[in-house]
Amino acid sequence: MLTATLHNSLIQNLPPEDRAALIAASVPVDFKVGHVFLEAGDQIEHVHFLNSGIISAVAAMKDGRTVEVFMVGREGVTHPSATGPAPVRSYSRHVAQAEGQSRRIEVSKLRELMNERHGLRAVIAGYASGLQAELEQSGTCNALHRADQRFAKWLLRCHDRIDGETLHLTQEYLGSMLGAQRTTVNEAAQTLQKAGAINYSRGKITITNRAALERMACECYNAGGGESAARA
Repeated sequence: MLTATLHNSLIQNLPPEDRAALIAASVPVDFKVGHVFLEAGDQIEHVHFLNSGIISAVAAMKDGRTVEVFMVGREGVTHPSATGPAPVRSYSRHVAQAEGQSRRIEVSKLRELMNERHGLRAVIAGYASGLQAELEQSGTCNALHRADQRFAKWLLRCHDRIDGETLHLTQEYLGSMLGAQRTTVNEAAQTLQKAGAINYSRGKITITNRAALERMACECYNAGGGESAARA
């Protein structure tokens, strides 16, 4: 089992009594790369506060194309809006992009805790608001920015959420995350590599110069929080 140390920023920012109540009501869960937490249309029965790893929310079109809508790491929780009074279904597929550990809690239990504890309610509401802002920004980003800029932004966001400098990602997977063809992803990766920002080989991406990668990323990286709690 992976380490059970709490690194989730939302949990760390809770008042001590609220933190203890949430931990008591949740269980640690290890997950591997590729694990599917939910498919689009599934009813949301649990949410995950990530201590490590990355979960991607991926939208799929009828023709089989996919694109990542957003990612969650140790800065957040999956489905923060699922705690309302009515059952909620997922709009996207949730899949592990990097292995890690979370604390899983039933939506019904989390709803009860939020009704009782203002601190918990405020922390989750704040995260949900920030995620909504990121989603709104991403629409502009996907329409106006080049593939290499968006690729740099995406790599920075991944780097914020993992330990170490290396990501193991195939061209096919990168294409599905960025909503781009394999050739476009390869060209974007080569652009970043020529600039000395990354080393890219056989599905392995090593960030060799983060400052260079930040310079090549579009403005949406900083607009989305940049070096935020995800890297803390």
